[in-house]
Amino acid sequence: MATLMEHASEKEIKQQQNIHNDEEIEIDLMDLLRKVISIREKIYKAAGIGLVIGVIIAISIPKQYTVEVTLSPEMGSAKGGGLSGLAASFLGSDVSMGDGTDALNASLSADIVSSTPFLLELFTMKIPVSKNEVMTLETYLDEESSPWWSYVIGFPGMVIGGVNSLFTEEDEITSFGKANQGTIELSKMESMKIEILKKMITASVDKKTSMTSVTATFQDPKVAAVVADSVVKKLQEYIIDYRTFKAKEDCLYLEKLFKERQQEYYEAQKKYADYMDSHDNIILQSVRTEQERLQNDVSLAYQVYSQVASQLQIARAKVQEEKPVFAVVEPAVVPLYPSGTSRKLYVLAFVFLSVCFVVLWNLFGKNLLNKFKEVCA
Repeated sequence: MATLMEHASEKEIKQQQNIHNDEEIEIDLMDLLRKVISIREKIYKAAGIGLVIGVIIAISIPKQYTVEVTLSPEMGSAKGGGLSGLAASFLGSDVSMGDGTDALNASLSADIVSSTPFLLELFTMKIPVSKNEVMTLETYLDEESSPWWSYVIGFPGMVIGGVNSLFTEEDEITSFGKANQGTIELSKMESMKIEILKKMITASVDKKTSMTSVTATFQDPKVAAVVADSVVKKLQEYIIDYRTFKAKEDCLYLEKLFKERQQEYYEAQKKYADYMDSHDNIILQSVRTEQERLQNDVSLAYQVYSQVASQLQIARAKVQEEKPVFAVVEPAVVPLYPSGTSRKLYVLAFVFLSVCFVVLWNLFGKNLLNKFKEVCA
């Protein structure tokens, strides 16, 4: 019985402690609520200041429009079939034109789009700014606006650069990145624009489906659509040129070889005909021996000529076979609404941050600052 009484008393004590703690929490919350209500005027002022700052920031940030183009590239298949295989079987040739793996595939589209040579080629593309005005992409980049604080932040660098330019002479590099022994030399302005384009134009590849997405973000919706469409076309041309380069080189080499073997065959044929005309009705063993030799030369020249002709037909078919097929799933569409963070969110975010700062400062910040001063003193 004594133990039961002790357990009951312990439970009552714990319940009383829990009730006491709950009351303290309620009292603390009520106290905090009273403090917040007491500084409501400061909260209203902070909300107003945050609203003004948010509106200024939202208006200062220029609108951005994003266009995304999705395409599905067919980057080659088994080389045993196709036009070259059909030509080989039709011509009765067992010659293969180098069944190797591709050094360029769909996964490299993102690297190609962000490469310096690719972006330099985009500098000269024409941008229709208005009905009667057309400018290059390089010139258009100078027309895009920036937030006012970017000029404030960059002002010291501009001053330092201007002072340095008075004491140093710099050869301005023109012609959009002068190539020198396999290297590309850019001016400072061109290098800055290349970095800007790398942020504005991006490409990504889905490893599961091999779908390539190209996005272009500019302040003008029509410019974004035109640039995105041009980037996709240039990317297709770049990959097609690479994929068909070796096949075209093989085709040119075989055309040259075909003409040489054809000329050798015609010359051997002419020698045989001239010899037969000049030694007609002459029955000598030496004449027959020379006749057989010339006839063998003609047969051998024709055999080589025929084989080269077959290889040339296969090579011509392979050029077409090597061209990849691109299916544009989602074309470039001029966007109606800007992308990125909404201006309303900027305003609400600054109002919220301003109110939180004032509340936290008055509830906890002042006390912490006073304690810190006391400790330092």
